[in-house]
Amino acid sequence: MAEKVYELTVEGLNHLKDELDNRKVVRRGEISDRIKVALSFGDLSENSEYDDAKQAQGENEARIAEIEDILKNARVIDGDEISKTNVTLGCQVTLLDTETNETEVYKLVSPKEEDILLNKISSESPVGTAILGKKKNQVAQVKTPSGVLKYKILKIEIPHEN
Repeated sequence: MAEKVYELTVEGLNHLKDELDNRKVVRRGEISDRIKVALSFGDLSENSEYDDAKQAQGENEARIAEIEDILKNARVIDGDEISKTNVTLGCQVTLLDTETNETEVYKLVSPKEEDILLNKISSESPVGTAILGKKKNQVAQVKTPSGVLKYKILKIEIPHEN
């Protein structure tokens, strides 16, 4: 079976490397200290601190393995692949909601980089899927449970961090 390829922006790749380093160095140490303290309490059968620390350890190790897999199979989208004429992964796009006349600026990223609080939307999200490949001044229709939303693409740019 072929390995899944994860397309990432340079920023997303660096973020994952930083997270991996933090989890291996800082979080592992913190969790190890928590386990040592919990072990000093004695009886493990009723030791919720120990159970919590072991669960945190398992979750941390699972995330480390996930990040390592992503990095091993990553394909970095470089600046040359980001278009200013078509919406592509890694571009920054300004959208106009045709119903409310409000504009939003989003960066289109891979699902592994999505962070709606930072206006980074996944290329696999409903909006991301609808705008991918579109050109400036085209209207993308997004089907939602409450109806169809229409977004006009006002601007396509290469973000500064790439």
